[in-house]
Amino acid sequence: MTGAAMLQTPASEKARLSRYSKRKQVNRIALTMSMLAMSFGLFWLCWILFETVRLGVGGLTLGGGVGYLTRQYGLTIDSLLEVEMVLADGRFVVANATENADLFWAVRGGGGNFGVVTAFLFRGRPVGPTVYGGPIFWPMEHAAEVMRFWRDLILSDPEHLNGWFGFHTVPPVDMFPAEHHLKKMAVITWCYTGDLDGAAQVFAPIRAVAPPAIDFAGPIPMPVLQSLFDGLYPAGLQWYWNADFVTDLSDEAIALHLEYAEQLPSVHSTMHLYPINGAAQRVGQNDTAWSFREANFAQVIVGVDPDPANNARTIAWSKEYWRRLHPHSAGGAYVNMMMDEGQERVMASYRDNYPRLAQVKAKYDPHNLFRVNQNIRPARN
Repeated sequence: MTGAAMLQTPASEKARLSRYSKRKQVNRIALTMSMLAMSFGLFWLCWILFETVRLGVGGLTLGGGVGYLTRQYGLTIDSLLEVEMVLADGRFVVANATENADLFWAVRGGGGNFGVVTAFLFRGRPVGPTVYGGPIFWPMEHAAEVMRFWRDLILSDPEHLNGWFGFHTVPPVDMFPAEHHLKKMAVITWCYTGDLDGAAQVFAPIRAVAPPAIDFAGPIPMPVLQSLFDGLYPAGLQWYWNADFVTDLSDEAIALHLEYAEQLPSVHSTMHLYPINGAAQRVGQNDTAWSFREANFAQVIVGVDPDPANNARTIAWSKEYWRRLHPHSAGGAYVNMMMDEGQERVMASYRDNYPRLAQVKAKYDPHNLFRVNQNIRPARN
Protein backbone atom coordinates (compact mmCIF):
# COMPACT_ATOMS: atom_id res chain seq x y z
CA MET A 1 0.00 0.00 0.00
CA THR A 2 1.37 3.42 -0.93
CA GLY A 3 0.12 6.94 -0.42
CA ALA A 4 -3.22 7.03 1.36
CA ALA A 5 -5.51 4.12 2.11
CA MET A 6 -9.19 4.19 3.01
CA LEU A 7 -11.03 1.76 5.27
CA GLN A 8 -14.79 1.88 4.78
CA THR A 9 -16.70 0.02 7.47
CA PRO A 10 -20.42 -0.87 7.48
CA ALA A 11 -21.09 2.13 9.73
CA SER A 12 -19.14 4.42 7.38
CA GLU A 13 -16.21 4.90 9.76
CA LYS A 14 -13.02 5.83 7.96
CA ALA A 15 -9.29 5.56 8.53
CA ARG A 16 -6.59 7.13 6.44
CA LEU A 17 -2.91 6.30 6.51
CA SER A 18 -0.07 8.18 4.91
CA ARG A 19 2.91 5.89 4.50
CA TYR A 20 5.14 8.87 3.88
CA SER A 21 4.37 10.83 7.04
CA LYS A 22 3.61 7.73 9.12
CA ARG A 23 0.57 9.45 10.55
CA LYS A 24 -2.91 8.02 10.84
CA GLN A 25 -6.11 9.99 10.99
CA VAL A 26 -9.16 8.27 12.41
CA ASN A 27 -12.62 9.69 11.86
CA ARG A 28 -15.59 8.72 14.00
CA ILE A 29 -14.99 7.44 17.49
CA ALA A 30 -16.98 4.27 16.77
CA LEU A 31 -14.09 2.95 14.71
CA THR A 32 -12.63 0.07 16.71
CA MET A 33 -9.12 -1.12 17.37
CA SER A 34 -9.57 -4.39 15.52
CA MET A 35 -10.91 -2.68 12.38
CA LEU A 36 -7.72 -0.66 12.20
CA ALA A 37 -5.47 -3.56 13.11
CA MET A 38 -6.83 -5.66 10.28
CA SER A 39 -6.39 -2.87 7.76
CA PHE A 40 -2.80 -1.69 8.14
CA GLY A 41 0.64 -3.15 8.72
CA LEU A 42 1.51 -0.33 11.09
CA PHE A 43 0.20 -0.56 14.65
CA TRP A 44 0.23 2.70 16.50
CA LEU A 45 -2.32 2.16 19.25
CA CYS A 46 -1.70 0.28 22.47
CA TRP A 47 -4.07 -2.61 23.08
CA ILE A 48 -5.83 -3.71 26.22
CA LEU A 49 -7.97 -6.78 26.77
CA PHE A 50 -11.71 -6.04 26.58
CA GLU A 51 -10.89 -2.87 24.60
CA THR A 52 -10.46 -4.31 21.12
CA VAL A 53 -13.62 -5.03 19.18
CA ARG A 54 -16.08 -3.50 21.64
CA LEU A 55 -14.29 -0.28 22.62
CA GLY A 56 -13.78 2.45 20.08
CA VAL A 57 -10.59 4.36 19.51
CA GLY A 58 -12.16 7.36 21.27
CA GLY A 59 -12.74 5.67 24.60
CA LEU A 60 -9.34 4.01 24.61
CA THR A 61 -7.42 7.15 23.70
CA LEU A 62 -9.12 9.79 25.83
CA GLY A 63 -8.55 7.76 29.01
CA GLY A 64 -4.87 7.22 28.20
CA GLY A 65 -4.56 3.92 26.33
CA VAL A 66 -2.69 0.95 27.83
CA GLY A 67 -1.70 -2.26 26.08
CA TYR A 68 0.83 -4.52 24.40
CA LEU A 69 2.98 -1.68 23.03
CA THR A 70 3.06 0.53 26.12
CA ARG A 71 6.59 -0.38 27.19
CA GLN A 72 7.93 0.15 23.68
CA TYR A 73 5.96 3.19 22.47
CA GLY A 74 4.18 4.62 25.50
CA LEU A 75 0.50 5.19 26.09
CA THR A 76 -1.88 5.72 23.18
CA ILE A 77 -2.00 9.43 24.04
CA ASP A 78 1.78 9.60 23.59
CA SER A 79 1.24 9.00 19.88
CA LEU A 80 -1.63 11.47 19.58
CA LEU A 81 -0.81 14.55 17.49
CA GLU A 82 -4.15 16.30 17.09
CA VAL A 83 -7.89 16.06 17.67
CA GLU A 84 -10.92 17.67 16.08
CA MET A 85 -13.76 18.33 18.53
CA VAL A 86 -17.25 19.68 18.94
CA LEU A 87 -17.54 21.64 22.18
CA ALA A 88 -20.49 22.03 24.55
CA ASP A 89 -21.52 25.30 22.88
CA GLY A 90 -21.51 23.69 19.42
CA ARG A 91 -18.24 25.15 18.21
CA PHE A 92 -15.91 22.98 16.11
CA VAL A 93 -12.24 23.27 17.10
CA VAL A 94 -8.88 21.70 16.39
CA ALA A 95 -6.54 21.01 19.31
CA ASN A 96 -2.85 20.19 19.04
CA ALA A 97 0.47 21.35 20.49
CA THR A 98 0.09 24.86 19.09
CA GLU A 99 -3.68 25.40 18.63
CA ASN A 100 -5.89 25.18 21.72
CA ALA A 101 -2.92 23.59 23.46
CA ASP A 102 -4.64 23.62 26.86
CA LEU A 103 -7.47 21.51 25.46
CA PHE A 104 -5.01 19.18 23.74
CA TRP A 105 -3.23 18.69 27.07
CA ALA A 106 -6.51 17.89 28.83
CA VAL A 107 -7.90 15.36 26.35
CA ARG A 108 -4.74 13.27 26.64
CA GLY A 109 -5.94 11.30 29.66
CA GLY A 110 -8.80 13.51 30.83
CA GLY A 111 -11.48 11.34 29.29
CA GLY A 112 -14.63 12.59 27.58
CA ASN A 113 -14.97 15.62 29.83
CA PHE A 114 -14.28 18.36 27.31
CA GLY A 115 -16.29 17.67 24.16
CA VAL A 116 -17.00 15.17 21.41
CA VAL A 117 -13.89 14.15 19.48
CA THR A 118 -14.75 13.59 15.81
CA ALA A 119 -11.22 12.87 14.51
CA PHE A 120 -7.85 11.81 15.87
CA LEU A 121 -4.44 12.22 14.24
CA PHE A 122 -1.77 9.79 15.43
CA ARG A 123 1.91 9.21 14.78
CA GLY A 124 2.43 5.79 13.16
CA ARG A 125 4.40 3.07 14.95
CA PRO A 126 5.94 0.24 12.89
CA VAL A 127 5.14 -3.18 14.38
CA GLY A 128 4.59 -6.59 12.84
CA PRO A 129 2.69 -7.72 10.93
CA THR A 130 3.83 -10.85 12.84
CA VAL A 131 5.00 -10.79 16.45
CA TYR A 132 5.88 -13.55 18.90
CA GLY A 133 3.18 -13.72 21.51
CA GLY A 134 0.16 -15.33 23.10
CA PRO A 135 -0.74 -16.72 26.52
CA ILE A 136 1.20 -19.16 28.66
CA PHE A 137 -0.73 -20.75 31.56
CA TRP A 138 0.83 -22.09 34.76
CA PRO A 139 -0.85 -24.17 37.51
CA MET A 140 -1.64 -22.25 40.68
CA GLU A 141 1.02 -24.13 42.64
CA HIS A 142 3.60 -22.21 40.56
CA ALA A 143 1.75 -18.88 40.56
CA ALA A 144 3.87 -17.15 43.22
CA GLU A 145 7.22 -17.90 41.58
CA VAL A 146 5.85 -17.07 38.12
CA MET A 147 4.44 -13.76 39.35
CA ARG A 148 7.72 -12.77 41.02
CA PHE A 149 9.68 -13.79 37.93
CA TRP A 150 7.37 -11.77 35.67
CA ARG A 151 7.60 -8.71 37.94
CA ASP A 152 11.39 -8.69 37.86
CA LEU A 153 11.58 -9.49 34.15
CA ILE A 154 9.13 -6.86 32.96
CA LEU A 155 10.84 -4.13 34.97
CA SER A 156 14.27 -4.88 33.56
CA ASP A 157 14.09 -6.49 30.11
CA PRO A 158 14.24 -4.61 26.78
CA GLU A 159 11.05 -2.75 25.95
CA HIS A 160 10.17 -4.83 22.89
CA LEU A 161 9.13 -7.59 25.33
CA ASN A 162 5.80 -7.06 27.02
CA GLY A 163 3.22 -9.23 28.72
CA TRP A 164 0.34 -8.72 31.09
CA PHE A 165 -0.18 -11.00 34.08
CA GLY A 166 -3.54 -12.39 35.09
CA PHE A 167 -5.43 -15.04 37.02
CA HIS A 168 -8.03 -16.98 35.04
CA THR A 169 -10.27 -20.01 35.21
CA VAL A 170 -9.63 -22.06 32.07
CA PRO A 171 -12.83 -21.85 30.01
CA PRO A 172 -14.46 -25.16 29.05
CA VAL A 173 -14.14 -24.53 25.30
CA ASP A 174 -12.36 -26.42 22.53
CA MET A 175 -9.33 -24.11 22.23
CA PHE A 176 -8.14 -25.29 25.67
CA PRO A 177 -7.16 -28.89 26.56
CA ALA A 178 -10.09 -30.65 28.21
CA GLU A 179 -7.97 -31.86 31.14
CA HIS A 180 -7.48 -28.24 32.23
CA HIS A 181 -11.06 -27.02 31.87
CA LEU A 182 -12.28 -24.98 34.88
CA LYS A 183 -8.89 -25.03 36.59
CA LYS A 184 -7.65 -21.75 38.07
CA MET A 185 -4.29 -20.71 36.64
CA ALA A 186 -1.76 -17.91 36.41
CA VAL A 187 -1.49 -16.53 32.89
CA ILE A 188 0.94 -14.22 31.11
CA THR A 189 -0.08 -13.06 27.65
CA TRP A 190 3.07 -12.02 25.82
CA CYS A 191 3.91 -9.72 22.94
CA TYR A 192 7.51 -9.70 21.69
CA THR A 193 8.21 -7.37 18.77
CA GLY A 194 11.91 -8.09 18.41
CA ASP A 195 13.70 -10.40 15.98
CA LEU A 196 11.51 -13.46 15.45
CA ASP A 197 14.55 -15.64 14.76
CA GLY A 198 15.76 -15.02 18.30
CA ALA A 199 12.37 -15.28 20.02
CA ALA A 200 12.78 -18.89 21.14
CA GLN A 201 15.96 -17.93 22.98
CA VAL A 202 14.23 -14.95 24.62
CA PHE A 203 11.40 -17.19 25.82
CA ALA A 204 13.61 -20.06 27.05
CA PRO A 205 14.02 -18.65 30.60
CA ILE A 206 10.32 -17.77 30.66
CA ARG A 207 9.35 -21.35 29.95
CA ALA A 208 11.98 -22.60 32.40
CA VAL A 209 10.69 -20.71 35.45
CA ALA A 210 8.08 -23.46 35.99
CA PRO A 211 6.46 -26.11 33.77
CA PRO A 212 3.61 -24.48 31.81
CA ALA A 213 0.27 -26.27 31.72
CA ILE A 214 -0.77 -24.61 28.42
CA ASP A 215 1.60 -22.81 26.06
CA PHE A 216 0.13 -20.86 23.14
CA ALA A 217 3.05 -18.45 22.68
CA GLY A 218 4.59 -18.34 19.23
CA PRO A 219 4.58 -16.36 15.96
CA ILE A 220 1.20 -14.71 15.59
CA PRO A 221 -0.23 -11.89 13.44
CA MET A 222 -0.71 -8.78 15.53
CA PRO A 223 -4.43 -8.46 14.67
CA VAL A 224 -5.00 -12.04 15.86
CA LEU A 225 -3.22 -11.37 19.14
CA GLN A 226 -5.27 -8.22 19.66
CA SER A 227 -8.57 -10.06 19.32
CA LEU A 228 -7.53 -13.43 20.72
CA PHE A 229 -9.94 -13.48 23.68
CA ASP A 230 -12.86 -11.54 22.27
CA GLY A 231 -14.97 -14.65 21.76
CA LEU A 232 -14.63 -15.56 25.43
CA TYR A 233 -16.20 -12.28 26.53
CA PRO A 234 -19.39 -11.79 24.48
CA ALA A 235 -21.66 -8.80 24.82
CA GLY A 236 -24.21 -8.87 27.63
CA LEU A 237 -22.03 -10.02 30.53
CA GLN A 238 -22.42 -8.48 33.99
CA TRP A 239 -19.25 -6.56 34.96
CA TYR A 240 -17.96 -5.00 38.17
CA TRP A 241 -14.59 -3.21 38.04
CA ASN A 242 -12.03 -2.16 40.66
CA ALA A 243 -8.69 -0.66 39.68
CA ASP A 244 -5.46 0.85 41.02
CA PHE A 245 -2.06 2.01 39.87
CA VAL A 246 0.81 0.00 41.37
CA THR A 247 4.43 1.11 41.67
CA ASP A 248 5.88 -1.67 43.84
CA LEU A 249 4.51 -5.20 43.52
CA SER A 250 5.79 -6.55 46.82
CA ASP A 251 5.94 -10.18 47.88
CA GLU A 252 3.27 -9.35 50.49
CA ALA A 253 0.98 -8.06 47.74
CA ILE A 254 1.66 -11.18 45.67
CA ALA A 255 0.57 -13.34 48.62
CA LEU A 256 -2.72 -11.43 48.78
CA HIS A 257 -3.19 -11.83 45.03
CA LEU A 258 -2.82 -15.60 45.38
CA GLU A 259 -5.38 -15.69 48.19
CA TYR A 260 -8.07 -14.11 46.03
CA ALA A 261 -7.04 -15.87 42.84
CA GLU A 262 -7.96 -19.12 44.54
CA GLN A 263 -11.44 -17.67 45.05
CA LEU A 264 -12.22 -16.58 41.48
CA PRO A 265 -16.02 -16.56 41.63
CA SER A 266 -16.77 -17.32 37.97
CA VAL A 267 -15.13 -18.41 34.73
CA HIS A 268 -15.06 -14.82 33.44
CA SER A 269 -13.85 -13.11 36.64
CA THR A 270 -10.20 -12.14 36.63
CA MET A 271 -7.38 -9.88 37.78
CA HIS A 272 -4.93 -8.32 35.33
CA LEU A 273 -1.72 -6.37 35.86
CA TYR A 274 -0.64 -4.36 32.79
CA PRO A 275 2.94 -3.02 32.61
CA ILE A 276 3.06 0.77 32.13
CA ASN A 277 6.80 1.27 32.52
CA GLY A 278 9.37 1.82 29.78
CA ALA A 279 8.50 4.46 27.19
CA ALA A 280 5.37 5.53 29.11
CA GLN A 281 7.59 6.68 31.97
CA ARG A 282 9.72 8.93 29.76
CA VAL A 283 6.87 11.44 29.57
CA GLY A 284 6.60 13.90 32.46
CA GLN A 285 3.72 13.57 34.90
CA ASN A 286 2.49 17.09 34.02
CA ASP A 287 3.05 16.81 30.25
CA THR A 288 -0.39 15.22 29.76
CA ALA A 289 -3.40 14.78 32.01
CA TRP A 290 -2.21 11.23 32.85
CA SER A 291 -0.42 11.80 36.14
CA PHE A 292 0.91 8.41 37.28
CA ARG A 293 3.95 8.24 34.99
CA GLU A 294 6.07 6.71 37.75
CA ALA A 295 3.71 3.77 38.30
CA ASN A 296 4.84 0.42 36.91
CA PHE A 297 1.50 -1.37 36.59
CA ALA A 298 -2.18 -0.71 35.96
CA GLN A 299 -4.16 -3.23 38.00
CA VAL A 300 -7.78 -4.19 37.39
CA ILE A 301 -9.99 -6.65 39.26
CA VAL A 302 -13.25 -7.57 37.55
CA GLY A 303 -16.12 -9.69 38.76
CA VAL A 304 -17.87 -10.96 35.61
CA ASP A 305 -20.74 -13.36 35.04
CA PRO A 306 -23.48 -13.80 32.41
CA ASP A 307 -26.22 -14.23 35.06
CA PRO A 308 -27.37 -11.15 37.04
CA ALA A 309 -28.37 -13.50 39.84
CA ASN A 310 -24.65 -13.98 40.55
CA ASN A 311 -23.84 -10.27 40.81
CA ALA A 312 -23.75 -10.20 44.60
CA ARG A 313 -21.05 -12.88 44.70
CA THR A 314 -18.85 -11.44 41.92
CA ILE A 315 -19.15 -7.88 43.23
CA ALA A 316 -18.31 -8.91 46.80
CA TRP A 317 -15.21 -10.78 45.60
CA SER A 318 -14.01 -7.83 43.49
CA LYS A 319 -14.59 -5.28 46.26
CA GLU A 320 -12.92 -7.34 48.96
CA TYR A 321 -9.96 -8.22 46.72
CA TRP A 322 -9.47 -4.52 45.90
CA ARG A 323 -9.87 -3.44 49.53
CA ARG A 324 -7.12 -5.80 50.68
CA LEU A 325 -4.75 -4.80 47.86
CA HIS A 326 -5.41 -1.05 47.86
CA PRO A 327 -2.92 -0.26 50.67
CA HIS A 328 -0.21 -1.67 48.39
CA SER A 329 -1.19 0.63 45.51
CA ALA A 330 0.10 4.02 44.34
CA GLY A 331 -3.27 5.64 45.08
CA GLY A 332 -5.20 6.51 41.92
CA ALA A 333 -6.40 4.31 39.07
CA TYR A 334 -6.62 4.16 35.28
CA VAL A 335 -9.90 5.96 34.57
CA ASN A 336 -10.88 3.56 31.76
CA MET A 337 -11.04 0.79 34.38
CA MET A 338 -13.01 2.63 37.08
CA MET A 339 -16.67 2.47 38.03
CA ASP A 340 -18.66 5.42 39.42
CA GLU A 341 -16.56 5.72 42.58
CA GLY A 342 -17.01 9.33 43.62
CA GLN A 343 -15.16 12.58 43.18
CA GLU A 344 -12.34 11.75 45.59
CA ARG A 345 -11.29 8.78 43.49
CA VAL A 346 -11.33 10.89 40.32
CA MET A 347 -9.19 13.54 41.98
CA ALA A 348 -6.80 10.89 43.30
CA SER A 349 -6.37 9.51 39.78
CA TYR A 350 -5.25 12.91 38.42
CA ARG A 351 -3.43 14.16 41.54
CA ASP A 352 -1.76 17.56 40.96
CA ASN A 353 -3.15 17.71 37.42
CA TYR A 354 -6.74 17.90 38.65
CA PRO A 355 -6.85 21.69 39.36
CA ARG A 356 -5.49 22.40 35.86
CA LEU A 357 -8.04 20.02 34.35
CA ALA A 358 -10.81 21.77 36.27
CA GLN A 359 -9.68 25.12 34.82
CA VAL A 360 -9.74 23.72 31.27
CA LYS A 361 -13.17 22.24 31.98
CA ALA A 362 -14.44 25.65 33.12
CA LYS A 363 -13.19 27.21 29.90
CA TYR A 364 -14.60 24.67 27.43
CA ASP A 365 -17.57 23.12 29.31
CA PRO A 366 -18.49 25.54 32.12
CA HIS A 367 -21.93 23.99 32.72
CA ASN A 368 -20.59 20.41 32.85
CA LEU A 369 -22.62 19.11 29.92
CA PHE A 370 -20.16 16.23 29.48
CA ARG A 371 -20.51 14.62 32.89
CA VAL A 372 -21.44 10.95 32.33
CA ASN A 373 -17.83 9.90 32.82
CA GLN A 374 -15.09 10.05 35.45
CA ASN A 375 -16.21 13.61 35.90
CA ILE A 376 -13.91 16.58 36.21
CA ARG A 377 -15.99 19.40 37.61
CA PRO A 378 -15.53 22.94 36.27
CA ALA A 379 -13.40 25.16 38.50
CA ARG A 380 -15.32 27.95 40.19
CA ASN A 381 -13.24 31.10 39.94
